[in-house]
Amino acid sequence: MSKISKMPTSRGPATVFLSCLLCVSALLGQVSAEAKEGKLVITGSSTMAPLVSEMGKRFESLHPGTRIDVQTGGSSRGIADAVNGLADIGMASRALKPQEKDLYGWVIAHDGITIILHKDNPIQTLTDDQIKDIYTGIITNWKTVGGLDAPITVVNKAEGRSTLELFLHYFTLSNRDIHAHVVIGDNEQGIKTVAGNPHAIGYVSIGTAQYDATHGIPIRLLPLQHIPATIETVRKGIFPLSRPLTLVTKFPPTGLLETFIDFAQSNQVNDLILKQYFVPIHE
Repeated sequence: MSKISKMPTSRGPATVFLSCLLCVSALLGQVSAEAKEGKLVITGSSTMAPLVSEMGKRFESLHPGTRIDVQTGGSSRGIADAVNGLADIGMASRALKPQEKDLYGWVIAHDGITIILHKDNPIQTLTDDQIKDIYTGIITNWKTVGGLDAPITVVNKAEGRSTLELFLHYFTLSNRDIHAHVVIGDNEQGIKTVAGNPHAIGYVSIGTAQYDATHGIPIRLLPLQHIPATIETVRKGIFPLSRPLTLVTKFPPTGLLETFIDFAQSNQVNDLILKQYFVPIHE
């Protein structure tokens, strides 16, 4: 929070009064929108949004008169909205970056990122090099990796999605290297695309994919480095591509904002986290 400069003694009373008003106004401008009693606006990660929405509903039931408004748009939007005062809380399905050290991050669960195929695709596993070659256009047919003689449809994430950032970092790629046929936004869009195309490949949240796969959606989660893509391997810390699910604020939380974040980090929401196939921070 910025400091109030000491005012020169040579100024007159009217000038001093006006300067004080400006200082107070600046401080008030830094107060989170949660000062609007009873309402919190939360924006960002599509991975986190279903979970935070359920947390919000439970929080509202425990605190009559409150309202939790959850909106998606990607982790980048969540960070930007928190910084610019357009949201009380941003949702980022990643850790905060070094350049975001002035922000405050509150981990509420853990997740991983998995490669997904249509369940009818006979491929059971791919090496990291094969995945990298598929996404960079070196491998374009499934028969090259032991599958059917069919062209591969590469599904990539849109800019601003933390899933994209983490995927690129893990495979040491830039987005310019990717040869994508389809660019999608949220996880469900990616899952729907792969579920509708037996020759497609994509990558999404383990939690979202595992939930959908167990509810009849025709997709398969592939292992990475021979480690199964499950919440158990994420919980054990052995899945190679894991991430924290983080609530982000511009200032230290107080009042309703602090109460909600404490709630989201408590074991009162473990059942909601597990229902979404994420890993709670409290066992």
